[in-house]
Amino acid sequence: MSHRNARLTVFGRRLLVERALAGSPVAHVAAEMGISRPTAHKWMRRWRTEGDAGLHDRSSRPHTTPHRTAPEVEARVCELRQARKLGPARIGPILGLPASTVHRILTRHGLHRLAWLDRPTGEPIRRYERARPGELVHVDIKKLGNIPDGGGWRTVGRAAGDRNRQATTDQRKSCRPVIGYSYIHSAVDDHSRLAYSEILTDERKETAVAFWQRAHAFFTGHGITVERVLTDNGACYKSFLWRDTLSAAGIAHKRIRPYRPQTNGKVERFNRTLLDEWAYLRPYTSNTERAAALADFLHTYNHHRCHTALEGKPPISRVNNPAGQYT
Repeated sequence: MSHRNARLTVFGRRLLVERALAGSPVAHVAAEMGISRPTAHKWMRRWRTEGDAGLHDRSSRPHTTPHRTAPEVEARVCELRQARKLGPARIGPILGLPASTVHRILTRHGLHRLAWLDRPTGEPIRRYERARPGELVHVDIKKLGNIPDGGGWRTVGRAAGDRNRQATTDQRKSCRPVIGYSYIHSAVDDHSRLAYSEILTDERKETAVAFWQRAHAFFTGHGITVERVLTDNGACYKSFLWRDTLSAAGIAHKRIRPYRPQTNGKVERFNRTLLDEWAYLRPYTSNTERAAALADFLHTYNHHRCHTALEGKPPISRVNNPAGQYT
């Protein structure tokens, strides 16, 4: 393979061929270019046999490997890795193989990092991305416990937190926050990762449909035409109201396989980011204070936060660049 100090690159090999075809002896051309005659004749022979394609680098991997581990042994290594999540140091003694050999086998099959495997099933995670914004939008709901006025027990301690909780619960008639749950409805575009979220009081079908109508308007306002929506199998997403609302807008509805949230991974990962960078970012003294911080988080996420899947750019940079050409 070529390296930075190589005498011949693909351009140099073409130059060698051109000079030889011009009438110069191959030995003279080799001397001019500072390479050996056997090397010069090798590239001439490859050019005559394969044309310009023969001047490119080839893999140094041998055509045959007589001492490679038997396929059935490799299959057993992969089975132990996926079924029991064992590492090379554990698999080696079981099969009588050196740990280094086990590691090479796992690397060859793409199983050498546990983070690349689905924990429940052990199957390699297959990542995908749609080709243009709006081709697929992921929708999901995250449930969070409400924060009593004055702060919860994690912030102010068990005794003070219990008093705040009781005081907030006693204020039901004054229309102030009541201890219970908030439901974070989120929609994330598969291609650009542009996100829209709202904090709502429940996950009923009417609430989910109303949220989607506002989310659809949000994506439309950014020039995104939604074609498909992917959800889990929650009751609100299986309702006729949800189905009819999407159908009326010409949007196809897809649901994941049961117990396979990885399929809806874009919004599942967004939910985790919500927790780390908004919900649990700092101690909040009330539900209202936490809710007020959501808008700032969403603006930062969409317009400023670097995303590793987008070459370090924020989601908004990909909205008007379907081919992935960032501004």
